[in-house]
Amino acid sequence: MAGASPPVPLRIWPDAASAARAVAAEIARGIREAAEAGRRYVLGCATGRTMIPVYAELLRLHREEGLSFAVVRLFHLDEYLGLPPEHPASFQRFLREHLVDRVDLEPGRVHFLRGDLDPEGLERQAREYPAAIRAAGGLDLQLLGLGRNGHVAFNEPGSPPDSRLRVVELSPETREANAFAFADGRVPERAVTLGLADLHEARCLRLLAFGKSKREALRALLGGPEDPAWPASLLRGHTGLEVHADPAAVPPGFSPPGRRSPGT
Repeated sequence: MAGASPPVPLRIWPDAASAARAVAAEIARGIREAAEAGRRYVLGCATGRTMIPVYAELLRLHREEGLSFAVVRLFHLDEYLGLPPEHPASFQRFLREHLVDRVDLEPGRVHFLRGDLDPEGLERQAREYPAAIRAAGGLDLQLLGLGRNGHVAFNEPGSPPDSRLRVVELSPETREANAFAFADGRVPERAVTLGLADLHEARCLRLLAFGKSKREALRALLGGPEDPAWPASLLRGHTGLEVHADPAAVPPGFSPPGRRSPGT
């Protein structure tokens, strides 16, 4: 029988802004080191409110400290099915507005998932998109948020650990949580997402969780059994996984071995 996975490194910060600055600084170091070594830096980008301060700090570093994205190749994590790229709630538009169109990223090095393809196009994308990640050398770092029900990307409860890029049904809880982004409150019922097995292939995973609503999902990730009912828990065995949280997201009394608390 295999041994238990080692504890997940947990970094607790005073607030979301502090955590975002730390994660952005790590990405900036990686980009600069890649540039100095003459190689590309492959970044996997998540979307949603949790990521806004991370991208805001990367933009500040670009504007004020000369951080160049010329060596970056960027891959997008997930997208709603049926939304065109220009839709106000599409994740492609989110990334363009918060990062891509505001730095010196070359268009040919930006890869977006499409949710507006026909079935044949979606099947082709499921083959070609992961192949493009591998051809780029694999993801150096993948940013991740955490859903209240434990989903990562759009891998909802019940997602198997060997899941790959695919179309998924969104849970009512996820759709309710994301309704704020839709003027009419009507969130698509399906999405396309990288799978858990795809995420495991990234060299580093940086998962951010802020606020009391994330406590139970974070408890499942950090201390519960690996369980498809809490998809984030299936990332625990990844040796490059690190969690960044604020105090409100951490379950009361939770103190795993090796916990690091730079902000407390």
